[in-house]
Amino acid sequence: MAVIQSSQVVAALENVRSSIERARASSSGTPRDVTILGVTKGFGPDAVTAALAAGLINIGENYYQEAADKFATVSWPNGTVRHFVGRVQRNKARRIAALFDVVQTVDDLAIARALDEGAAAERKTLDVLVQVNAALDLRQGVTADELSDFVSALGACKNLRIRGLMAMGPRDSAATAAAFARARLYFEQLRAASPDFNTLSMGMSDDLELAIAAGSTMLRIGTALFGARPAKMMRGER
Repeated sequence: MAVIQSSQVVAALENVRSSIERARASSSGTPRDVTILGVTKGFGPDAVTAALAAGLINIGENYYQEAADKFATVSWPNGTVRHFVGRVQRNKARRIAALFDVVQTVDDLAIARALDEGAAAERKTLDVLVQVNAALDLRQGVTADELSDFVSALGACKNLRIRGLMAMGPRDSAATAAAFARARLYFEQLRAASPDFNTLSMGMSDDLELAIAAGSTMLRIGTALFGARPAKMMRGER
């Protein structure tokens, strides 16, 4: 596998930013600031290093053990933020809370409590996003009917700080715009009563312009920055 160079990521990052500007130009009410999260799942530490050298400060991973092995070899500048964007296994929740700064996929109270315990053990506050099932396709995520009560229940986790919502596009790409619009609606409804809510994480390499048009404040980008993943890791960006 070829080593990923920072110059490659710099050029790809410019393309992503151009796509963001195109989406902004054709839509009204899009956020002024959009965070690009570089998802390095499946790539080696060189991808993380190249992303950091290109100026990205937000790095995402899907699997605890892969991230732990990779992160140990990376020199992390001050101010970098490490996001967990995969499914949280309960038996790894405490270790995930220790290794990461943000967990984007909280949709289960038992796992949230385990993350809370892990953060408490590290004497840290762990930022979290609630994963909402805006796609209505019965994948992971809190349903709209349960969302308000779920967010309220998370308030008992004193070492977790709820920063917003995360949503994935549906398997049927034709329904993506509607799913993102629902996620934006849920986000705005909750933000009215939640001063710490500032993040709506939705949109990946294939649907980032639709996500920006719908009001995403954070894009989870892997392929568009680093190229195709090795075949054994082709499980999709999450």
